[in-house]
Amino acid sequence: MKALIAMSGGVDSSIAAKLIKDAGYECIGCTMKLFENEDIERKPSKACCSLEDTQDAGAVARSLGMPYYVFNYKEQFRRRVMDKFVESYACGMTPNPCIDCNRFLKFGELLRRARELECGFIVTGHYARIERDEKTGKYLLKKGLDESKDQSYVLYSLTQDQLAHTLFPLGGLNKSEVRALAEKSGFVNADKPDSQDICFVPDGDYAGMIRRYSGRDFPEGDYVDLDGNVIGSHRGIIHYTIGQHKHLGQSFGEPRYVCAIDAENNRITLGGPQDVFSSYAKAVDFNWISGEVPEEVRCKVRLRYKQKEQWAVVRPVKNGGNGEAAEQKNSLNGQAVEIFFDEPQRAITPGQAAVLYDGDTVLGGGTIVR
Repeated sequence: MKALIAMSGGVDSSIAAKLIKDAGYECIGCTMKLFENEDIERKPSKACCSLEDTQDAGAVARSLGMPYYVFNYKEQFRRRVMDKFVESYACGMTPNPCIDCNRFLKFGELLRRARELECGFIVTGHYARIERDEKTGKYLLKKGLDESKDQSYVLYSLTQDQLAHTLFPLGGLNKSEVRALAEKSGFVNADKPDSQDICFVPDGDYAGMIRRYSGRDFPEGDYVDLDGNVIGSHRGIIHYTIGQHKHLGQSFGEPRYVCAIDAENNRITLGGPQDVFSSYAKAVDFNWISGEVPEEVRCKVRLRYKQKEQWAVVRPVKNGGNGEAAEQKNSLNGQAVEIFFDEPQRAITPGQAAVLYDGDTVLGGGTIVR
């Protein structure tokens, strides 16, 4: 069986390639070229996708005796990930571009390329597991056994077809085991640090990247309190996210937190620490991994990548709910859910993902809009 290995140049995808090669698969290594470094004014960082990363991926592929290619996906990445990132911030949301990259590039475009090359599987270095339920025949997406590295949260968009043709060889390993395997194999990237930044924002300056990329200005506007009274001026909505209480640019005599971002009126609502808690959320563009929509489910929900899951009742909403324009604009498939938490949650943030778990199994996920 042939497999197409997505190789970022990091240690994880390199060991994924080795494990699949050792398992007897006929392997092809590849790196997805997503953007030009000059386009984002790259600086040395812990982000991925640099020229050095491509060279490292090629070196590992050659050491394993597999063909290696670099595929150009710059246009798709710009349209599907970078444009959406900028537009989301412009709408007062806080997006997670890694989710979109996985959804549209790694498990969308790359799977299509694999089929063109007559490969039965794509392989990545994600810390997650895929199992098949013997009773239902459905594929299950599960957490990686190394809880500190688990990446199931950013993989909730996977479909049954994609799960059937994907391999995650690192799902049952700890990071320390992966490092040891890389060192034993003599890989050039055995000691390479993990990538931590968003690849196209290597310096962490989201607002600067958005201005440079879009060529747009995001003017100052009003801070208002919960009653709508103007209490100050903000620097532009792209500098803020729900729950933020630092770098507000002025002192209010008491702690103030971002409670809402009104992009249409260029206003930011500030409140006290208690005002950023809510027991309700709505998520759109929702993917149920089983392909079946339940009437209601009691499960745990994770609202951020590293957050601990929280108990809630989740109810699907037919056709995305009440048809509010802003919500429908951000919904691609019309599926939506309402989430009712047992306990109020801090800073439920539009643009982030709400991902549902039954134990270590991912039930599905979507983009928070309320």
